Amino acid sequence: MTQRARDAFLRACALDVAVRKPGNVSSRSPGHGMTAEQFLASARAAAPALFAARMPVGQRIEAAVAASWAAAGCNTNLGIVLLCAPIAAAVERFPQATDAPALQRALEAVLADLDVDDAAAAFRAIAMARPGGLGEAPIEDVRNPPSLGLRQAMALAASRDSIARQYANGFADLFEIALPQLVHAEVNDNAVQRVYLALASRLADSHIVRKHGEAVAQTVMSAAQQWLLQAEAGVSLDAMPAFAAWDDALKAARINPGTTADLTVAALLLAALVEGQRPGRCILG
Repeated sequence: MTQRARDAFLRACALDVAVRKPGNVSSRSPGHGMTAEQFLASARAAAPALFAARMPVGQRIEAAVAASWAAAGCNTNLGIVLLCAPIAAAVERFPQATDAPALQRALEAVLADLDVDDAAAAFRAIAMARPGGLGEAPIEDVRNPPSLGLRQAMALAASRDSIARQYANGFADLFEIALPQLVHAEVNDNAVQRVYLALASRLADSHIVRKHGEAVAQTVMSAAQQWLLQAEAGVSLDAMPAFAAWDDALKAARINPGTTADLTVAALLLAALVEGQRPGRCILG
């Protein structure tokens, strides 16, 4: 099961950059000083640590971020690693969790067991990655040793960070918003775009909020809602010049829905682990 999960992680990361997701890096459209190849290199580098046997979640995060940074030379996948490390641990600990409710219960059990050592390792990883707009927190700042377990520390940031929110709510947003777009469907370009737009239309992107403010994030949400309606109606978004133009405009303004992309990768991984999911294409080779 662990090898299957590792392969699913690599497929998820490959799909993430194979598909145009406006504002985010893809093989069709580099941006923000990064290329798709850097994301693929990061995925390959991170996978061994993320899916290492019997490794605590915090250690998985720290080792994967260090390997990714060495491979790409920048922060390409901190959010992906933070989201996928508990999933990897849940798959190893509960290999029988092959449907969505069981997988969510397995994740909840892993999250409930996270301790101060997990928090310390994750804090070091976040400080190492230096995500844009990190700022300072009044309590449990990642630059200082933690006094709480990782889940409790993440809960303090849940109102301002969608990745922290998944730790607090048991990945509810992914199971309730994203997974219904993927389960029992072939994971192709359109499905990935639907997941990305569904998340973008429901959750203000944390990265955009930190860098540009709530108003800009709300503008992106409103646009995503309109594009999601067309995607759900079966329209091929890639055939529409306006969709590519939105991508270009976001990048020209340095607006990157990076948290939404991270959530999309985690959703693709969860979907691949749910029994009956048909695999998507993989471009990692």
